[in-house]
Amino acid sequence: VQLQASGGGLVQAGGSLRLSCTASGHTFESYTMAWFRQAPGKEREFAASISRDGGTTYYASSMKGRFTLSRDNAKNTVYLQMYSLKPEDTAVYYCAARNRYASEYDYWGQGTLVTVSS
Repeated sequence: VQLQASGGGLVQAGGSLRLSCTASGHTFESYTMAWFRQAPGKEREFAASISRDGGTTYYASSMKGRFTLSRDNAKNTVYLQMYSLKPEDTAVYYCAARNRYASEYDYWGQGTLVTVSS
């Protein structure tokens, strides 16, 4: 599966942004989808994930209550709606896919940069 992330940009602290990740090449609903992020000088970290049917979501503690992950299987797209953004949310955000037989995320998008100014 090929993943294309988009929606990054520059936003002021307290603002909102929505990231999108569109998949092509395979049956989208077969994949658990997730977003990870990597801040400058830091390791990549998990942000959020969503089950194949969209019924279950998980969030990193620092993002819970501020980020909302959803998916539209008819459009092969996942959305990460981010609210109340903080400068520490500045990072490259990557979408990832994991099929039902995999233990790790094995497909990755190219990343989209989110910059939050103070």
